[in-house]
Amino acid sequence: MSRFSLASTRSLAEPRSLTQWLPDLTFGFENLTNHKLRSLLTMLGMIFGVAAVVAMLSIGAGAQQKAMAFIEQMGVRNVIVEAKEAHNYQELQKVRKDSPGLTLADYQIIRQNVSDIQSGTPRKRFTPAKFLPKPQQDAPVVYGVEPSYLEIGHLRVTEGRFFDEADNAYAAPVCVLGAAAKDSLFGASPAVGEYVKLNDQWCHVIGIAAPQMSAQSDVGGIRTEDMNNLIYAPLNSVRYRLEDSQSRMKDEIDGMYLHLASTDTSTTDAEVVRGILNSSHHNAGDFSVIVPAELLAQQKRTEQLFNTVMVAIASISLLVGGIGIMNIMLAAILERTREIGVRRAIGARRSDIVRQFVIEAVLISFAGGFLGLVMGFAMSRLIAWMAGWNTVVTISSILLAFLVSISVGLIFGTYPAVKAARLDPVEAIRYE
Repeated sequence: MSRFSLASTRSLAEPRSLTQWLPDLTFGFENLTNHKLRSLLTMLGMIFGVAAVVAMLSIGAGAQQKAMAFIEQMGVRNVIVEAKEAHNYQELQKVRKDSPGLTLADYQIIRQNVSDIQSGTPRKRFTPAKFLPKPQQDAPVVYGVEPSYLEIGHLRVTEGRFFDEADNAYAAPVCVLGAAAKDSLFGASPAVGEYVKLNDQWCHVIGIAAPQMSAQSDVGGIRTEDMNNLIYAPLNSVRYRLEDSQSRMKDEIDGMYLHLASTDTSTTDAEVVRGILNSSHHNAGDFSVIVPAELLAQQKRTEQLFNTVMVAIASISLLVGGIGIMNIMLAAILERTREIGVRRAIGARRSDIVRQFVIEAVLISFAGGFLGLVMGFAMSRLIAWMAGWNTVVTISSILLAFLVSISVGLIFGTYPAVKAARLDPVEAIRYE
């Protein structure tokens, strides 16, 4: 027969203090350590369940964090217009029957009719056919923008400077390299003050931009593009000096960035912009209007739904673990029936018996939950290392998994504890 707690036989009238709970905890711990293998097997369901919750939530949190960081980088106060480029000349001619494509006139009309716009810039984007020095990686993409893009695009220049209004007005042959473009063209050598040849035009490198977040997949209509493998140049320089040989296949501009006074009007202003462009393009559908504030809100809703589904799936393991706890506690009642009868005979109350078995069930789930957290953290790091995914173990996922594991132990340990307390003392003592 197992040892039992003398603290459980105290007078009915005597209130229980914290110090009187310690013998119960010690007694419960001893009962579990006396059956180490059985206790470990009972914990496995909790361990795998908690580990699954933590690992799945860390994968989801990592993916969502990266997507939301990219959307925030686009600017929640911005409205972005992207041209839908034609894939061939026949498709272009078909669209041109109804629409002139995105033009500087579109941009000027929008600026005149949407009062909430604080600043903005058109964008002309293309990939030069010729580079000098020759890129060591993928060919950088040239962005022709106005100086206001520095603030609108949340750019930070780490070396040199960004071009100014004078550079744009005079179509100066200057450029700013993205971090990856600099490495591809110049490697570890200094780039500021050097020259790059884009098609047939030499451009003076006046600055280097800090690394930026890039989307791993299309986000809300924004094409997948390495935001670090870019070369920024004044819009007029691109239009008048760097136009590529295929410019007849493209719109006058291929995008515009509109920086609003507040995010509160972003949806309304986007509808106005869409209406203006539909009118001038005769509903040709050759553009898309992107509102990062809406994308951010949608991404947060997606994250909540993803977390709910992942927790529901992983909780199945916790449910199985809870059933295992109930099963082992019911078996323990049969094993310790005589002990329960002796305790009741010398004065232990039903509440003492209930408390003792509940404590043991919670100790199992507590230990299983702790080991599950360690395993889940290790799994998330292993996944990040092997698959190259971004994983983030959040405090909320740890608390959620741990609290659920404790709750499962408490819930599934209550029925066996109550059943043990209802045993008839006389019959229990006679049990063999």
